[in-house]
Amino acid sequence: MADTTFSKEEKAAIRATVAEQKAMKAGADAAAACEEAIAAMTGTDREFAEAFHQLVRDNTDLAAKTWYGMPAYADAEGRTVVAFKPGSKFKIRYATIEFQQAATLDDGSLWPVGFALTKLDDADKERVAQILRTAVGR
Repeated sequence: MADTTFSKEEKAAIRATVAEQKAMKAGADAAAACEEAIAAMTGTDREFAEAFHQLVRDNTDLAAKTWYGMPAYADAEGRTVVAFKPGSKFKIRYATIEFQQAATLDDGSLWPVGFALTKLDDADKERVAQILRTAVGR
């Protein structure tokens, strides 16, 4: 029989989602919540999240928010397009940039929706910026 118990990280994500939904119903500032989530990070996760946040702002019209407690960005309909997942949250060696259904990255019948991030130099930033522009149809 498979173990159906949620991990500590999964339970935290569920709690974060419930808190986000309650906060949005109460009129909370989604952009401020995103910035708070970034500010709570440390090390390279914070560095990457800050740089990614700026890339989203410079290259898209997406609105900052949180998604499962992580920085995320939504389209005009409120659909999450992309989220930043810190490696430390999941105890893995890299952060990830993950695109959701609302992203327009379709390329034939197979395309990437997630990208591992271990460094973010100028060339990497330009690549991420291009992917972001594609994801929002620019």
